[in-house]
Amino acid sequence: MSRIALVDDDRNILTSVSMTLEAEGYDVETYNDGQAAFDAFTKRLPDMAVLDIKMPRMDGMELLQRLRQKTAMPVIFLTSKDDEIDEVLGLRMGADDYVKKPFSQRLLVERIRALLRRQEAISTGEVASTEDTKVMVRGSLEMDPLRHAVTWKGKDVTLTVTEFLLLQALAQRPGFVKSRDQLMDVAYDDQVYVDDRTIDSHIKRLRKKMRSVDDDFSAIETLYGIGYRYNEE
Repeated sequence: MSRIALVDDDRNILTSVSMTLEAEGYDVETYNDGQAAFDAFTKRLPDMAVLDIKMPRMDGMELLQRLRQKTAMPVIFLTSKDDEIDEVLGLRMGADDYVKKPFSQRLLVERIRALLRRQEAISTGEVASTEDTKVMVRGSLEMDPLRHAVTWKGKDVTLTVTEFLLLQALAQRPGFVKSRDQLMDVAYDDQVYVDDRTIDSHIKRLRKKMRSVDDDFSAIETLYGIGYRYNEE
């Protein structure tokens, strides 16, 4: 049973969403502010967190930033209808997905299922083809899907589930262009819609993480209006 942390200062959302998730078979922990959630996470991490952005004591952005210093577990943001800037910033900071309020609880359940399914596929090696289970080496890059491990020039790089899948898709065929639509198919299930900006934000975050271990990292090339390409050194 997957453990999901639901963090929101709206008690109605905590109650209704937790009831829906529990009915789907999930173990749900609820917190009404970011600080309470962070304190609990230092003792035991959940399998996934669903975070509101605007909360007292510690908001969702700060909580995500602290989480990303210690874990790559899947994170979904709950954002208000007009918080487009917050959505992009959240993705750039390492969130895997976002859902706008007011939201369909069925949609949220599908997003949660999709992320947990992808995380399990990476951790167990139960992915699309047998090639995807093997350790992949592309120049200075090494990826091990079975361990969800990435190194660049021998240095560890911690990636979220979405970032790992995007990098894997690009690096599998160096020199070949992947369109944003193709990358969306890799990173998200068919029933989950995301726009181009979401993929761009994940790629920017991915580049930032690679450059944190190598200032000269430039293996992921943007082809404006077309997509992205991995260039092997």
